[in-house]
Amino acid sequence: MARDPYQELGVTRTASADDIRKAFRKLAKQNHPDTNPGDKAAEERFKRVSAAFDIVGDAEKRKKFDAGEIDADGRETARGYTGGAGPWGRQPGGNPWGDAGPGRRGYQSESFEGADLGDILGEMFGGGRTGRAGGAGGGFGGFSQRGSDVRAKLEVDLLDAVRGGKRRIAFSDGRTIDVTIPKGAQDGQTLRLKGQGSPGRAGAGDAFIELRILPHPIFRREGEVLVMDLPVSVYDAVLGGKVEAPTPDGPVNVTVPKGSNTGTRLRLKGRGLADAKGVRGDLFARLVVTLPDVADPDLEAFAETWRQKRPYTPRRRT
Repeated sequence: MARDPYQELGVTRTASADDIRKAFRKLAKQNHPDTNPGDKAAEERFKRVSAAFDIVGDAEKRKKFDAGEIDADGRETARGYTGGAGPWGRQPGGNPWGDAGPGRRGYQSESFEGADLGDILGEMFGGGRTGRAGGAGGGFGGFSQRGSDVRAKLEVDLLDAVRGGKRRIAFSDGRTIDVTIPKGAQDGQTLRLKGQGSPGRAGAGDAFIELRILPHPIFRREGEVLVMDLPVSVYDAVLGGKVEAPTPDGPVNVTVPKGSNTGTRLRLKGRGLADAKGVRGDLFARLVVTLPDVADPDLEAFAETWRQKRPYTPRRRT
């Protein structure tokens, strides 16, 4: 005969439903077969706490147990016995464990009907409402299923997506792993990490990490191309010259052609995004002709003379 279910869960008879649920969650997590492979004692302990929660975790069964109408195994007591095919037959209200018989109590999801045991195990171990964590399959052998997959999102700087790198991610179960960001990673790209999911007796599941590329203050992606705006002075735009330009790999000097306008694009080879083979593409710098922050009287006088002597109509550039 099973122990008193309150004692099995380590709670008092006056414990609240929430306290009982918390106690079961703690004990189930400690003794779950997937986290204690090959440990028969833990497996047996898990069966017992599951059976105890089946009784006192269900409001109706708990009421009957407290009133002495059913025992710790869920069987009706003598005063509640209604006859039938014997104490282990299929009379109404008989053995809730089916045909397994005393001492051979099976682990079947039907025994938890009406309780939230399956939901609790599913929350902790990734299974559905099956009365056990893991996948399908009847009986206690269902615990031999492969562990469930886990999914997470990871925010990545644009420069890490361009150059590649490593980022650490923490899972809700307390585990942390280093994720390798491939060169040329895309926003929304999902990385599969084999064997990094929830543990299972037949092997751990996989982890699927969805990347979210954060905006950068200088560089932006336009399809498969990396682009930036590069401010240049009026005199460099008119006369041409060398200017310093930022790149994902550090600053470099670029040549601004004479007579450049806003919108002119300069190509910086090998400074852009990587393709699937890791080969870096190009970075395009879009020139932005910029006036001085403080008005210059000489520049204003020159512009006035120019407007009078050399008028022209700017063309819209496509």
